[in-house]
Amino acid sequence: MSNNLRIAISGKSGCGNSTVSRIIAEKLNLKLINYTFHDIARERGIPFNELWMLAQNDPQYDLELDRIQVQMASEGNCVLGSRLAIWLLKDADLKVYLDAPAGVRAKRIAEREGLSYEKTFKDTLERDRGDRERYIKLYNIDIDNFKFADVIIDTEEGDQFYVAERIIDSLPLHLN
Repeated sequence: MSNNLRIAISGKSGCGNSTVSRIIAEKLNLKLINYTFHDIARERGIPFNELWMLAQNDPQYDLELDRIQVQMASEGNCVLGSRLAIWLLKDADLKVYLDAPAGVRAKRIAEREGLSYEKTFKDTLERDRGDRERYIKLYNIDIDNFKFADVIIDTEEGDQFYVAERIIDSLPLHLN
């Protein structure tokens, strides 16, 4: 592997970005960068949903998050897993987009968080809509336009280990 290998992994909530990024970082001995709104909320001592609502109306939260992520990734030799990684880390060696239908993502989130599927499905659709509108307004990035990614994986096809192996297996094809 290159001394400065940078892998960017993006996808909507519930696609497995965090888990898959962690697996790849461990297998390839790369630094994991998965700094999220959850981290900012924890650092500020406020509930995640409260921070997410604040971010809907105040761009400082996105700008801070994205600046920190890109700064951390600029040090090289890392896996950056975030909503906007493939857009913000423009010179990543490999750009991966994880995809899955909203229902599948909501089921995963509901099971992980111990929530009802119905409410989680509704919240997931609302979060997708809010994130898309916010990123278009803030960066002119449409998170539904990811076809430029080097690798696109439907995470419904297999578990997190399957997805991670597909990404690792694709590396030689994209590092020429």
